Amino acid sequence: MPTPAAPAQKGGRYSVLPRLAGTSYIPLGLFARVPLAMLTIGVLTMVTQVSGSYAIGGFAAGCIGIGAAVGSPVVGYLADRLGQKRILLVAAVVNALLVAAVVILAYTVLPTDGAQITDGGTLAVFAAALISGATSPQVGPLSRVRWMALSKKLPANQRGPAVDTALSLEGTADEITFVLGPALVGLLASLVAPWLPLALAAIMTVVLVTLFALHHTVESVGPRTAASSTVGNAGYVAKEKPNWLLVAVPVAGMLAMGTFFGSAQTSLTAFTGVHGSVDQAGLMYAIMGSSSAVTALSVAYWSTKFTYAWRWVLMATLMAGGAFLFLVPQSLGQMVWVLLLMGLPVGPVMVSIFSVGSMVAPQQWMGTVMTALSSGIVAGTALGSALSGSLAQNQGYSAAFLVPIMAATALVVLGLLSVMVLRKRQQAQHSNT
Repeated sequence: MPTPAAPAQKGGRYSVLPRLAGTSYIPLGLFARVPLAMLTIGVLTMVTQVSGSYAIGGFAAGCIGIGAAVGSPVVGYLADRLGQKRILLVAAVVNALLVAAVVILAYTVLPTDGAQITDGGTLAVFAAALISGATSPQVGPLSRVRWMALSKKLPANQRGPAVDTALSLEGTADEITFVLGPALVGLLASLVAPWLPLALAAIMTVVLVTLFALHHTVESVGPRTAASSTVGNAGYVAKEKPNWLLVAVPVAGMLAMGTFFGSAQTSLTAFTGVHGSVDQAGLMYAIMGSSSAVTALSVAYWSTKFTYAWRWVLMATLMAGGAFLFLVPQSLGQMVWVLLLMGLPVGPVMVSIFSVGSMVAPQQWMGTVMTALSSGIVAGTALGSALSGSLAQNQGYSAAFLVPIMAATALVVLGLLSVMVLRKRQQAQHSNT
């Protein structure tokens, strides 16, 4: 097992992480979540292409999100109760088979001439997408749980900064997968065929999620245990007794974040369909993820006086203001610049919401809460995809872009709510001491 980092760390804040988990863990944790990042936009692209309908493509992608929203907390609960290894091994195989089923059904039973949402073949594709989303392995949330557990090896004064750094890295990994996933979908769908990205995702799930499940770090989070919820810059420690009202605030934040993602993906699909080809949507969306990944990585170096909740508020405000720029471009080239700017606040918002979630998560339910946060993203993605898909089909892409604007605005409101509830919580803790 890797030994804890020494108090004097060379190589910056991130150097402690390979010493805690081993050098192979970070790249494995990154690539093992790429298939999930490919799934929603891969289904969106394939079903839209096969059916010729933005609405059906959006609803199919939405089914992935709805399934994941329901299934993710179940996966987290089972991982808390039975251990991550056995749950991830089962999920890897089952999910890969179901993704393959979505591809087969799309090309065999989905109507391609005037397809309707109520057609039997269309409903069969929706059902397969729903179940595949529900069985998706939750690599990102469960990796966060492992980091929190591994931080216990460090001296008490180093645990907070280590968790801060790990959460920033995890946020960056999420953003990188938002780049790699859509980019792979866009390249493979446009150069070869729309089914290929999903076939590749199924293969990657079996191989990489299995390796992640078997990695030695899984021993740090045995059954019925979870990681320490102590985090750095706000000094909160989650109580053993859960306060699900507190947990609901970051979950709602992730719901709004997912709505932004899903609606942006679907709106961009409609935009590229007008100004280029729907196959280019993944590549366009990856541009936003690239700038988001850079700023997410920088969060570990932000001042500790800049608390998580206020980071959430400020970055969400920038998101809300910048989202109006989606209405401006009239070409792919113009949209590239908008996406680069829009990505800058997205990464820090995600890192901040996960950090707030780790502050309020009950210790014994850390895996469940982390997957609930992740399910908020995918549920929001489902909602955003469905809303924007309908608007794009009936009123055009400009109307569809109103959905990410509203989602970003909701993030600001929820960020302010997190400031208030955490302040009251801190005051209550001080009054009890």
